[in-house]
Amino acid sequence: MRTETEEVAELKRQIERLSLFHEVGKSLASTLDLQKILQTIMEKISDFLQPDTWSLLMLDEKTQELYFEIAIGVGANSLKDVRLKLGEGIAGWVARTGDPLLVEDVRKDARFSTKCDELTQLETGSVVCVPIKGREKTVGVIELVNCLGKESFRKEDIPILKNLADYAAIALENARYVQRIHELTITDDCTALYNARHLHFVLDAEIYRSTRYKYEFSVIFIDLDHFKQVNDNNGHLVGSKLLWMIGDIIKNHLRLIDYAFRYGGDEFVVLLPQTPKESALTVVRRIKDLLNSKYFFTDEGLNIKVTASFGVAGFPADARTRKELLRMADEAISLA
Repeated sequence: MRTETEEVAELKRQIERLSLFHEVGKSLASTLDLQKILQTIMEKISDFLQPDTWSLLMLDEKTQELYFEIAIGVGANSLKDVRLKLGEGIAGWVARTGDPLLVEDVRKDARFSTKCDELTQLETGSVVCVPIKGREKTVGVIELVNCLGKESFRKEDIPILKNLADYAAIALENARYVQRIHELTITDDCTALYNARHLHFVLDAEIYRSTRYKYEFSVIFIDLDHFKQVNDNNGHLVGSKLLWMIGDIIKNHLRLIDYAFRYGGDEFVVLLPQTPKESALTVVRRIKDLLNSKYFFTDEGLNIKVTASFGVAGFPADARTRKELLRMADEAISLA
């Protein structure tokens, strides 16, 4: 039989638990800001379970490694570049198996890795770790280290953490949906380059930035020559694929700070931030030489040759508004 004091303590804990889930649920429903939601979840976990240090690790799908998205506590800054392989350490084991794990004394567990302790100068005693599961796979891990004022975390803590990990998973899924929707609204379906709608937004932003900081930038207008003949002679499927291939050539021969857009039909636009018009002409020559030296669909026996006409306009020398810049670059094609 539990004493009245124990029953009151348990009731208080249940109220705190409900309040915890309410606050996290409210955060999830009130914003799509992923970082804010994850921060709220981890702060509530910290308040409720009072770990010495706590971390949110996310899985890099390309490298299949865990990295520290959020880390709070002693030596947390030293963890920002740390990566853990699947199966490495407690967190790596949880990420690989998809099972929660409570280790009351890591010195007695062969799965524990000292890598993080060596970097943070922290001595880990107990660890509780739960996976963050998406619809099909584990996408991250929540890890708490050393329970303040206690020798270890408790088994009763795991269901709480699992529920909060579910909230984190929902937030991640929502963020990915929002990101995908955003990508669809700014991307051209045929070439996977940015579309004309996004060009207008980026140009306005670049004009504001360049005006403020006294930068120059350039716009290149690219118009494929006689492209209608490609469609007429080979069909629209070949034409669409050729547009994608040309867009890929343009994109892969620009800097990371540059932008490539499909403006419409057989027209492309390249935006070169912090680039004077003279330097933009070097980019024009490079893209022109690439197109002139290449035959497309040779494996299919078509040997299609593509040439293009180019026009360049510079900010602020040639124009100071979005419409004028595009008009000047377009007109420069005719002059060329």
